[in-house]
Amino acid sequence: MKHIYTKGKKQDAPTLLLLHGTGGNEHDLLALANMIAPDSSILSVRGNVLENGMPRFFRRLAEGLFDEEDLVFRTKELTEFVNESAKTYGFDRDRVVAIGYSNGANIAASMMYHHENALNGAILFHAMVPRRGVEIPDLTGTSVFIGAGKRDPLIPLNETKELIKDLEKANATMNEYWVDGGHQLVREEVEKAKEWFEATYS
Repeated sequence: MKHIYTKGKKQDAPTLLLLHGTGGNEHDLLALANMIAPDSSILSVRGNVLENGMPRFFRRLAEGLFDEEDLVFRTKELTEFVNESAKTYGFDRDRVVAIGYSNGANIAASMMYHHENALNGAILFHAMVPRRGVEIPDLTGTSVFIGAGKRDPLIPLNETKELIKDLEKANATMNEYWVDGGHQLVREEVEKAKEWFEATYS
């Protein structure tokens, strides 16, 4: 998978797995990561699927309707890529925290839904339920921050609330922050994510 890896100043800090939104690339969230956790190593990945020329992490059949077969395949592909990258770059595989926006947040959630110990934690900006009817692995010890917009036209409020409930039922430690806006990522959310990250990992 196309990616960027940069080694951080703090060896014991979690490695950040950066996952962009639709039409983004591996450069999109670098500034965001530097705001949230400037001392962490970074593994920033580009999605392997193209939709009208725009990179994504998995296919969809329509807005909000995922191609489940592709989602499962791409989730496994990404999880295995992180496993391999930990060996290649020498970071602690058990200390990986995803930062995902929109499509990237959805595949980060999918990693937690489908694979045990896939992530130590996650910051999910504007995410939705990746898949229903699956048994989520035990997420005890996994911390998740969710940033969401109360007026997000792409993700209904109840969709994010369902995601939060699913992760809570699987024993993840949840922290949610809601803004009045829509699907756009705003600074306020990023600042709250930074506070959460510092409280959780420092």
